[in-house]
Amino acid sequence: MPLPQALSASPTHSPSALHTTPSPPVPAEQSRAAPLRMVPGQFLPGRGAVAGALAHWRALSPSSSASAPRGLTGRKEAEGGVAASARWRRRCASRATGIRRWGGYCPAGSLPRAPAPFSCRALTAALSLCRRDEGEAWLSCRSPGKPTLYGSLTRRGLSTEGVPDIAASEGFVVGEVTKKSILISCPRENVSTKFLAPYTTFCRIHQKSITCLDISSGGGLGVSTSTDGTMKIWQAANGEIRRLLEGHVYDVSCCRFFPSGLVVLSGGMDAQLKIWSAEDASCVVTFKGHKGGILDTAIVDRGRNVLSCSRDGTACLWDCGKSACLGVIADCGSPVNGIAVGTADNSLNLGTPEKAPSEREIGTEGKILLLAREDKKLQGVGLQSRQPVFLFVGSDAFNCCTFLSSTYILAGTQDGNIYQLDVRNTNTPIQVIHRSGAPVLSLLTYRDGFIASQGDGTCFIVQQDLDYVIDLTEADCDPVYKVQN
Repeated sequence: MPLPQALSASPTHSPSALHTTPSPPVPAEQSRAAPLRMVPGQFLPGRGAVAGALAHWRALSPSSSASAPRGLTGRKEAEGGVAASARWRRRCASRATGIRRWGGYCPAGSLPRAPAPFSCRALTAALSLCRRDEGEAWLSCRSPGKPTLYGSLTRRGLSTEGVPDIAASEGFVVGEVTKKSILISCPRENVSTKFLAPYTTFCRIHQKSITCLDISSGGGLGVSTSTDGTMKIWQAANGEIRRLLEGHVYDVSCCRFFPSGLVVLSGGMDAQLKIWSAEDASCVVTFKGHKGGILDTAIVDRGRNVLSCSRDGTACLWDCGKSACLGVIADCGSPVNGIAVGTADNSLNLGTPEKAPSEREIGTEGKILLLAREDKKLQGVGLQSRQPVFLFVGSDAFNCCTFLSSTYILAGTQDGNIYQLDVRNTNTPIQVIHRSGAPVLSLLTYRDGFIASQGDGTCFIVQQDLDYVIDLTEADCDPVYKVQN
């Protein structure tokens, strides 16, 4: 089956890099064991495994070249599949100066679908790989409360197609191997992970850490922000910079395209929200009203209204046409790190507005707003009613949240937990996934699963229709702040 495509902005040793790599869909059918993960650089016993070690897959594959992304070569996608196919791009922003892309093709119709609760494993065991010598790499599989299992991978030669022949030591099994990926299993823990190397790296978009990015609905343009103080629009195909968006006083913390793909919404530490034209880089609207830096944004339906959350503890609804605030949706008394808006299940009581909604509110009816709060709380609020729907207390500060469907949601915390909840009853989580203790920084719904990125460089995909996890590598140990389609 052809592979999905992803793009990620994550750490790289060259300024601003964007990598691309093909990868099969990911698994979620895993039960209390934990993922296999590769760690680049040196072996760090006791430290959570870090996705990114496929960067060192070239230790086993001499077919890599200087022009290829660190690790694997061959940009050609898996061939075959249906002629009418939808090409997926996932991108991820990270502390590194680079943006990477992993890719492939999915049949046209394999769009995200509303999933049932996962039955995946808790992903608590970790398989790590690090380069030892040319043609050899170390392996380890760690699971809480159990002795760590150590082993190695050795390259025995190459096939006529240039694919390395890899052998694993006792306790590990090597599955499918290509120039771009390797599948490794640990039978003792009953876990498997497929590690993918990016196939494209854009190295010249930013000079410092990339903090946020988005891709236009048509897939042609990307927008990203960086700690170098810049926000840029670039060609998704080749990384060519098209526009420099200037106007925020301090760092820009978040950015996203409107559904049209021609307009950009950004929020900055100057407490301002701005709307930009992607065609001429002009700032057409500036919203003022927050008293602290803006941390996240969301767009309601087609974009007549937008949402923002801030360090000041509020989430606000804005009217783009009038450049005005339509109201404070929630005042939490604690910084709101992330928000997500979605259509609520019909059985969910969203409350009744205390006064008639403004005629300028478009598309707020039947919507619920999720608030990932610094005070360890995940809150749901009726977008039109402004009434609280639920309040869930987690183990640490919530950094991000997303909708899996109108019923199920995900939220990630600072201590590495990913909570899956049913919005109809949030008293007890459906499950808690804990892959490592690193902060969960970004969550993105993907097919019948999700993509997550963490502060240790891990970027992984979990899907119900696969029996292994997919790790998007190359981030090393730097945080991966954002993943996007």
